[in-house]
Amino acid sequence: QVQLVESGGGLVQAGGSLRLSCAASGRTSSSYVIGWFRQALGKEREFVASISYRDTRTYPIDSVKGRFTISRDNAKNTVYLQMNSLKPEDTAVYYCAARGTSTATYDYWGQGTQVTVSS
Repeated sequence: QVQLVESGGGLVQAGGSLRLSCAASGRTSSSYVIGWFRQALGKEREFVASISYRDTRTYPIDSVKGRFTISRDNAKNTVYLQMNSLKPEDTAVYYCAARGTSTATYDYWGQGTQVTVSS
């Protein structure tokens, strides 16, 4: 079992920045890939970014490329999502999740943190 706790959300004006943190505990393992997802009210969940233990990063959606950066501190079992140049359309609940490297399914999820970007 892996427990994930997100933090760092809040209210920010458009153009501002936030850094989200995802702290992992429990059966932490170097084989886990950590992903960030978001879900806006009334919309489907989006896969925002992921990072492997060896620092392989993916950004599946074009709207965050160049603005969001995922990183990890393995010594602290923490993954970060630096979000710059925030837009109102980035408003959502952001979740981090973990999966093994041999599966595409994210089995462990945090409780989410709200990000609100005002115009």
